[in-house]
Amino acid sequence: MSLIGDNLKRTRRRIETAAQRAGRDPDEITLIAVSKTVSIERMVEAVEAGETHFGESYVQETRVKFASPLLNSPELTWHFIGHLQSNKAKEVISRFSLVHSVDTLSLAKEIAKQSAKAGHITPILLEAKIDPAETKHGFPPEQILEFAAQVREFPGIELRGLMGMATYAAPENVIRTQFRTLKTLFDALPERDRQVLSMGMSNDFEIAIEEGATHLRVGTTLFGERIYNE
Repeated sequence: MSLIGDNLKRTRRRIETAAQRAGRDPDEITLIAVSKTVSIERMVEAVEAGETHFGESYVQETRVKFASPLLNSPELTWHFIGHLQSNKAKEVISRFSLVHSVDTLSLAKEIAKQSAKAGHITPILLEAKIDPAETKHGFPPEQILEFAAQVREFPGIELRGLMGMATYAAPENVIRTQFRTLKTLFDALPERDRQVLSMGMSNDFEIAIEEGATHLRVGTTLFGERIYNE
């Protein structure tokens, strides 16, 4: 088995252990392999090891990956997880099974507009700004339920739940509190909107499982440190 295959095996074992610790069924938790900046060849290694969910953040990069015959499989599910500019909304509506990172009302409107024009329904999550850092994106937690009610009425999109990112490398109690805030907001949504709670990354996914995550976005643990091209 390849190094990436070994990493996947260890990560799945950690997911199972954390789920059992929380009294949850591991099968209700989806592992998304965050593959932004990861080469097609290394992604194929993950596919060969059984991974089927991939998370991308850069529209330009995904054009190349979607064009590759090596990744052209109906068994793969693609998630858009990065910050999305409104002028790129048209490029994600039919390519991704779920857009996790809808962080403004204007972006939601643009996705809805482009989806309606294409005769498509785009599943989305609203991103909550549970990390208070100014550089982070998302709806203010105290307003997200109000915005969710508005977004729910837009034609062309389907609200599936919420996404959030805890403060990186913060103490466990801080991360756990932020995830609990997101779970409380998620639980306050109407039942039809409570399908996906996307939280937890390489450094904190076990805490996220214990706090109720349904989808984990894990990259470094699977693929190693990312290499960014200038």
